[in-house]
Amino acid sequence: MDASSMQLPGQPGDEEKQQKREQEEQARRDMLTTVLDTAARERLSRISLVSPERSKQIETILLRMAQTGQLRGRVTEEQLIDLLNQMEEAQGKSGPKKSTIVYHRRKGLDDDFDI
Repeated sequence: MDASSMQLPGQPGDEEKQQKREQEEQARRDMLTTVLDTAARERLSRISLVSPERSKQIETILLRMAQTGQLRGRVTEEQLIDLLNQMEEAQGKSGPKKSTIVYHRRKGLDDDFDI
């Protein structure tokens, strides 16, 4: 390997990649701004605070729907909730089920009071 093929952090190639990522992220945010109404945007931002992965999935779905022309007008908060419910159902069928804890309490046994 020669010195010209190795890139160190902080060299122009890294800056260009970082700028490109920032431009793509800005374009993504701009597109979401045009697709979502205010209440839906707020809900999506709250979702991203709790689950960034789920937020990215929803954003990707919305952008794909907008690019293919499946969206008619802006997405409202109710439509976003419906999309979330559909996503949850789809993940529930394909993915592992969430584990639940069941408590079985014994009745009639009370060792606290020895008479």
